[in-house]
Amino acid sequence: MKQTTRSLAVLFLLLSPAVWAQALPEAVTLHKEMVVTANPLATAAGAEVLKQGGTAADAMVAVQAVLGLVEPQSSGLGGGAFVVYHDARSGKTTTYDAREKAPAAATEDRFQGLGFTTAWQSGLSVGVPGTPRMMEVVHANHGRLPWRRLLRQGIELARDGFSLTERTSNQVAGLLAANPSCNNRLFFRDPVAFEYFANPDCTAKPAGTLMTNPDYAATLKAMSRRGADAFYLGDIANNIAAAVQGDLAIAGDMTADDLANYQVVERVPVCLEYRGHNVCGMGPPSSGALAVGQILGILENFDIGAGTPLEVDTVHLFTQAGRLAFADRGLYVGDTDFVTVPVAGMLDKDYLASRAALITDLDMGTAAPGTPPGDFDPTAPDNSIAESGTSHVSIVDRYGNALSMTTTIESSFGNGVMVNGFLLNNELTDFSFAATDSTGLPIANRVQPNKRPRSSMSPTIVFDGDGRVEIVTGSPGGSRIIGYTAQSIVSMIDFELDPQQAINLPHYMNRNGRTDLETPIPGIIVDYDAQALADALIARGHSVGIIAQESGLSIIQVLRQPLPARGRHGAHDGKGHKSRNHHQAHRTLLVGGADQRRDGTVGGR
Repeated sequence: MKQTTRSLAVLFLLLSPAVWAQALPEAVTLHKEMVVTANPLATAAGAEVLKQGGTAADAMVAVQAVLGLVEPQSSGLGGGAFVVYHDARSGKTTTYDAREKAPAAATEDRFQGLGFTTAWQSGLSVGVPGTPRMMEVVHANHGRLPWRRLLRQGIELARDGFSLTERTSNQVAGLLAANPSCNNRLFFRDPVAFEYFANPDCTAKPAGTLMTNPDYAATLKAMSRRGADAFYLGDIANNIAAAVQGDLAIAGDMTADDLANYQVVERVPVCLEYRGHNVCGMGPPSSGALAVGQILGILENFDIGAGTPLEVDTVHLFTQAGRLAFADRGLYVGDTDFVTVPVAGMLDKDYLASRAALITDLDMGTAAPGTPPGDFDPTAPDNSIAESGTSHVSIVDRYGNALSMTTTIESSFGNGVMVNGFLLNNELTDFSFAATDSTGLPIANRVQPNKRPRSSMSPTIVFDGDGRVEIVTGSPGGSRIIGYTAQSIVSMIDFELDPQQAINLPHYMNRNGRTDLETPIPGIIVDYDAQALADALIARGHSVGIIAQESGLSIIQVLRQPLPARGRHGAHDGKGHKSRNHHQAHRTLLVGGADQRRDGTVGGR
């Protein structure tokens, strides 16, 4: 991908006069290695590992160990993750499925008659965690430094303390305020979690509070000695099972055997060619790569790069592509160990061209799913769009390896129960609450024993035409992750923005319902006239909401600049052809962007 002054020109056209003097976050450029996370302490942990000669896999282990401590509302040892990993030496890209699983005793009527909040704050919502085993497996396959060294910073922070962030404190306060009273609590009903996050008077501990977590330090110490088995076998596993089965709201059915039997699955990435770039991500049980791929594949039928990122034509096309992608997502996507998903058919170029042909100048309204080529099970739609407690990590190391990981405990603070210093997830609420539709047709994303719920997490690596890593991207944000990630790719490929400029753009999307525009955030996103854009979309038939859209994009762009030719290297033969030794040396630049809607930072050298 070439970088030109066009990116600056595009942004200049978007700025209102009031924002010309406004300082927006700018991209960071480094030369050797880079890590981008949603928290400064996690970024620092990853950067230190990279400085010591660690790989992207090594840095991820350190980052995840710290994130689970300092950003506990979003991810942790009690949750799950998806990883896309590119190994530079072998040239192989693979994905790791560490999605949580339903217990063996789970049945299709698990959430029958329950509202979302009741199910969320219960033992029924907890899936068998995958994150600790993922950390171990990815390190074993791609790591370089000793395992124990990678957990050291998490242990020290948990033991010595860290400052509670304003973001975490505010989210605690919001959930505490939703309780009927201090003594009658659904949120933070667990007395251990309540004591850790709240004051006795039911107020949240304020930002800046020095937090220590000796139980978390002990868990990491056990894992440093025994690996992930310390989590899945023995006391910690027994404590998890006991907490789920003894939940103060509704008891769950997870057992120690469920934990002992958990395995990470290595899967082939799902890829789509977009305007000469190869976009690779996580396939089912995630809907991420499929939905992002469908949005891009539909947009490829239009010359959106001829416009600007915030003009009505661009926004209209992006939202219509989103409608079509979410329609297919709702019908077809589930855990491929249980249902047949037409992965290749959903990304077939001819099929996507036929879907693109449905787009006109007017909003199409609720889109119906298409019929992609290939085999699939007869199923009914599940259009649920929950999920929120998530974080994203992007890393490129000095060896050229790249990692994109989206990690989660589902909703804010998971299911609210703390065990051995970490929070449990509520990932099973990502399943459809109904097993069938009114006619008895089964739903692909229904609850089944040992099944992984559908996800929207979209960790993505984009490759150039020569197969080299070009963009590492992804975001938290529930089902909005799909739109955030797709928009970041479009912004960089079609509009030639750098990672931070792409992040600074206001978000817009449609999940096959209302079109949502982002509420302006001065100093964080590009200032724009949201109401004028909404009015232009309404004139095209859209229903529009202007709302907060809290992404947490972490993006790295890899640029290669040719070095001056020396001697015969890269010389031409006078006929327009390079000489035999034509592999001209390049200097690699890493350009990083971190989302200031959260606490994102870029680190490295």
